[in-house]
Amino acid sequence: MLLFVLAAVAVIVVVRWVASHTGLPAAALLPLIGIAYALLPGPNISLDPGLVLTIVLPPLLYSAALDSSLLGIRRNLRIVVSLSVVLVLLTAVLVGIGFHWFVAGATLAAGIAIGAAVAPPDPVAALAVGRRVNLPPKLVTIIQGEGLLNDATALTILKVAVAAAVGGGFSFPSAVGQFVLAAAGGVAVGAVVAWAVRLARPLTADPLLSNAISLATPFVAYLLGEELHVSGVLAVVIAGLIVGHHTPRLTSGASRLQTSAVWRLVDFLLEGFVFLLIGQQLPTVVRGLHQYDVSTVVAAVAVSVGVVLLLRPAWLVLTQVLPRSLHTRLGGTSDDEPDETSSTREAARAERNARRLTRREVVALSWSGTRGVISLAAIFTLPLTTDSGAPFPDRNLLLFCTFVVVLVTLVGQGLTFAPLVRAMGLRANDNDQARVRNEARSAAVEAALARLDEVAADEPDLAEAVGTTRKQLNTRLARYRGRLDLLQSAESAEVPTSPQYEAALRIRRAAIEAQREELLRWRDAGRLPDEGLRILERELDHEELLLPKRASR
Repeated sequence: MLLFVLAAVAVIVVVRWVASHTGLPAAALLPLIGIAYALLPGPNISLDPGLVLTIVLPPLLYSAALDSSLLGIRRNLRIVVSLSVVLVLLTAVLVGIGFHWFVAGATLAAGIAIGAAVAPPDPVAALAVGRRVNLPPKLVTIIQGEGLLNDATALTILKVAVAAAVGGGFSFPSAVGQFVLAAAGGVAVGAVVAWAVRLARPLTADPLLSNAISLATPFVAYLLGEELHVSGVLAVVIAGLIVGHHTPRLTSGASRLQTSAVWRLVDFLLEGFVFLLIGQQLPTVVRGLHQYDVSTVVAAVAVSVGVVLLLRPAWLVLTQVLPRSLHTRLGGTSDDEPDETSSTREAARAERNARRLTRREVVALSWSGTRGVISLAAIFTLPLTTDSGAPFPDRNLLLFCTFVVVLVTLVGQGLTFAPLVRAMGLRANDNDQARVRNEARSAAVEAALARLDEVAADEPDLAEAVGTTRKQLNTRLARYRGRLDLLQSAESAEVPTSPQYEAALRIRRAAIEAQREELLRWRDAGRLPDEGLRILERELDHEELLLPKRASR
């Protein structure tokens, strides 16, 4: 097992290197390597659904929630909810109906079970590609929000469908009640866990304690939710969103830097193992297909893949058309609200139009619905038998169809998503983002200067120290304002470059590198202990981290 893990880490590292140099998504390459390994003779690793849902899923969801924007998700809540709740429900139902109608011998409950498994997209591949091609922040937020919330919906639907298939009964009011209870309970548990993390604020000043609390939080939220028979997945997501929103107030700068680095490593390794694991399930999912006719297998695969690929764009188009006529867009009101002024109505209309998706955004979101390990883990949780002792209906066929859906979307859409986005010219406005950041930097420095005035007035004996700090801040403010003037005068969406600014960055990098070399000479000559070297290197590393990456040449 240890050799297998080390080999897997080596493969993940190599694939990451290949992906960074070719632009191909690692999330699409790793399953193909997993399939190739599965076809070779020798030991293989089978997917343990309990392990995935308990050990792998909580940290991945929590890390994604920490990096998400609670305010951004709230601004786009209508589209996020429509994709993560309504579309998941529609996908499960339509796949179930399709199985019941077109697959010989399939039951509606079994069809809804596979529909629930393949309904939730795994946004890891889409987000990795989207960030590489500079996808607009609005689409990144929607994809993140959908990926965070849809797993809870799908797993709840799956639980209800399996209960109906195993016991032979289904009650719609009971199913709705279970869903509402699981969702509301998951939100409550997540909020309680986030509140408990806030109470631990005195401990988070120490980076090591902060990391320990952060790594334990998703497992606490998940286990507490499952113990209370509510959605543990939703509890993890809500806890992550709330903690991530309040992290700037809860933790020190050193804790945030270390925690961020730890979570990046966790994501890198867990995601790599997960995608390798997907490909290695091929022998398991094809083992039981000999009992089905080819026509039955083809019909089942066609229903599964067809609904997943076609329903998403249809739903996105529908949600952009219907609300316009019904005037029910979330956060907006009717254009002819009687007590609104004309300017207020215009502002509200502009806000609604900003939330509306363009055609290119609809196409991009339609092609971002890659499925992943959650679908496989969910379908592997199907029991082997029903309450009567009979085999669970078409379990092997459901496993195979889920695997095909994951492979088609993860590899097919994953490899073509970046070329599609580039062909449509859909990318973030770098100039606008840089302008907003420089405006915020200027405002922050102005606030610091105002605070210095208060300090100087309260403690006149600190005038010399205040003057030195004020001079440094004024120099920084002048640099930010100059950069802002350049950004505001630019006509393109690209960030304009200044030869003087780029030269200054190269000079600062050269100075940092010279300092590093001198510190190493001191260490090698025995004049500086290694502990001192590491402290001084860390200071230079933080200074270098503040420099824009593009000026590294």
